[in-house]
Amino acid sequence: MRRTPPRSGVLHVITDPRRRGAQTFAVDLHRELLARGADSSVVALAGTGAEDPLDVPALGSGRLAPATLRALYRRARRARVVVAHGSSTLPACALALAPTRVPFVYVNIGDPRHWAATPARRARVGFMLRRAAAVASVSPQGRDLLVARYGLPSARVRAIPNGRRPEAFPRVDAESRASARKELGIDQDAEVVAVVGALGPEKRVDLAVRAFARRAAASAGERVDGPTGNSVARSASGRQLPVGERLLLVAGDGTERDRLSRIADELAPDRVRFLGTVADPGRVYRAADALLLTSDSEGVPGVLVEAGLSGIPAVATDVGFVRDVVLDGETGALAPPNDPVAIAAALDRVLADRAALGDRAYDHCLATYAMDGVVDAWQDLLDALAGPAGMVDRA
Repeated sequence: MRRTPPRSGVLHVITDPRRRGAQTFAVDLHRELLARGADSSVVALAGTGAEDPLDVPALGSGRLAPATLRALYRRARRARVVVAHGSSTLPACALALAPTRVPFVYVNIGDPRHWAATPARRARVGFMLRRAAAVASVSPQGRDLLVARYGLPSARVRAIPNGRRPEAFPRVDAESRASARKELGIDQDAEVVAVVGALGPEKRVDLAVRAFARRAAASAGERVDGPTGNSVARSASGRQLPVGERLLLVAGDGTERDRLSRIADELAPDRVRFLGTVADPGRVYRAADALLLTSDSEGVPGVLVEAGLSGIPAVATDVGFVRDVVLDGETGALAPPNDPVAIAAALDRVLADRAALGDRAYDHCLATYAMDGVVDAWQDLLDALAGPAGMVDRA
């Protein structure tokens, strides 16, 4: 008779090794659990052609390919509990773990209201969510929505925030700001706004460029509205405005890069700098006076937490659970989505009071999103599901 292999600890499953929010947090949580003495490992459903991927092995060539699901089944049988990070991991774990008795936790990072476009889809998602032993939402609002919209038992749904290590994003001061700007080749007296993240359609970085362009044009006391109603950073004679006073940094890459470059060249020539993928986003935060996030949809974006821990206030569109991090008028400002005029006005307010807002953003993010407290909450959940074996007891 073939013996069942002994179960180890926690298996984290991510969609692919791209450096995106869900994937990066999964690896960070895995490392924190290892540091506490837990038996933890990470796998990706499929690989990716992205540059500088996370060092995580892939199970197959497709996220839901039969070979991938078989490989996930084999790996999961050796675990005490599986944590599924990201939307594609929900059906993968619901299918692959069905023949096993291994519990899995689904980590919901997005807004559940976007899942149910049709009654059939809502039924499918609800069925898969009920297959999970527990669901962890990054927001209290998300937890309540999951319970209300999908009929999940409230005891099986927890709110555990998206965590970051404060020491990884040290609070900015005059010296660190001067150093970051020198490394990036930015004038010390420039006003700098930063966008950090993937350049995909849902991130709507075009809105960030348009809002910034309005402010840049207004800074010269001259406003020119083009045929599309967009302010262009040129004088009335058509001469380009001098570079230096205001700058938009865009850190990240993606399918929208070329289109965004064309928009920037038209609306804010020589004032938008595309940095590509950066190894250390902390340096970008430290160089900035404010962070700008203009997405159409979000969960709780990690970049807002990282900027807050750096002491940088944010302007963000009021979507998903962004307001968990950006407290309007206290740690930054919120604006309606798809409204560059309102976003520009919010940016004006934040930059006028950047120091005080940055201080309060730091206090809020340190109290709510510091990694030690987040890992405590995760360990409580994992201990409850898997028992003490493979996990370290806390004093």
